[in-house]
Amino acid sequence: MQYFEPAIVWIAGFFVSLLKNEMQRFGARYVHTVSGEVIPNGIVSLDEAGIIRDISAAGGDIPGDVIFFPDGHLVPGFVNVHCHLELSHMRGVVPSGTGLVDFIGRVIRLRQSPARVIREQIRRAEREMIRNGIVAVGDISNTTDSFEQKRAHQLRYHTFVEVFDLFQEDTGRVWAQGQNVFDQVPTPDGHGKSLVPHAPYSVSDKLFRMLGTAGEDEIVVSIHNQETPAEDEFFLHKRGALVNFYKKNNLSLKHFRPTGQPSIYKAMEHLNPGNHTLFVHNTLTRREEIRDAQTWSERVFWATCPNANLYIENRLPDYRAFLDEEGIIAIGTDSLTSNWQLSVLEELKTISRYNSYIDFGMLIKWATLHGARALKMDDELGSLEAGKRPGLNVVFGVLRDGRLSKWARVKMLHHPYQYPASGES
Repeated sequence: MQYFEPAIVWIAGFFVSLLKNEMQRFGARYVHTVSGEVIPNGIVSLDEAGIIRDISAAGGDIPGDVIFFPDGHLVPGFVNVHCHLELSHMRGVVPSGTGLVDFIGRVIRLRQSPARVIREQIRRAEREMIRNGIVAVGDISNTTDSFEQKRAHQLRYHTFVEVFDLFQEDTGRVWAQGQNVFDQVPTPDGHGKSLVPHAPYSVSDKLFRMLGTAGEDEIVVSIHNQETPAEDEFFLHKRGALVNFYKKNNLSLKHFRPTGQPSIYKAMEHLNPGNHTLFVHNTLTRREEIRDAQTWSERVFWATCPNANLYIENRLPDYRAFLDEEGIIAIGTDSLTSNWQLSVLEELKTISRYNSYIDFGMLIKWATLHGARALKMDDELGSLEAGKRPGLNVVFGVLRDGRLSKWARVKMLHHPYQYPASGES
């Protein structure tokens, strides 16, 4: 194989270092610190706890105690800012290409499954993320189904307990249910949680206000944003596929009034600009709206889930507009209901395939440091710096022009939460 790594030497060196309780040293053709320079023939030294003690250039010959990948790129562990772990049992259940409104309807109808099946598929999905080099997740929870797995602390989670009342008159009940789930979120060391709105088209003004009074400055908020043309049509004219969805499900819209603006402005009207706001998907978000959101708050982050966008709506965001407006982009996978796998690298490959002007260095920043900042985890994760414990991946298949090849793959070398990733196949 063109990008074959010296697996026997690597595994042997790993276990010898454990037995001796010594520093582990990994090197590669390029080391991407992300927060600083890219180091050719770089070496990263980790102590027994996985904390980075030193990053240096090899200079001449590679020292014998360094596990070196001549065709690899060393990068921090990946941060997946948007997932629905509790929907992992729905892999392949909802067909692709249906559009968001039909997709939502199918999820509502089909999400029920035996508890043991849900738990097992959550466990498998988490292991899949770990194998794919992910160390932290921003995870949406409408239920407590994922909490047992989160207590094991094999990934670092920020759990977003998501609520919606669909403009009905049972806002108090919805609020109480959401608060009950929120109170049960497990928060091992470093984990976070927030009570958040689902989307502007599913949350009444009353529920928005209740969420606002429960919030405080500098928490992390997630909200789905502009995934389909139907969202803006709903707020501009109160017509289109979302109105049809409400009618089909016998849901009243008597309390809803169109704003005459795209849906993101409803979110900005109600959210706190002092928080970290993670707008998710942004498939239809335009340059002017990006600019207005970033004027509204300096703590805006844009989560992109390209494979889910293709799965549901068969379209991608305008990445050029986000780059031109200096938007802080982070990477999500969404759920296995709307994706073929849970892999940040596969998301990067999709972006690279359709936007080859975005080079690997920029993509890695989106996949690591930007996500860590969005979830307020950059104290430990997101970049290769002395004193941090971000996890360590090696990526193979980066072309000379900075694009990711279709055969690019990732191998986790060290996981920060003591998961035995190096023994995984």
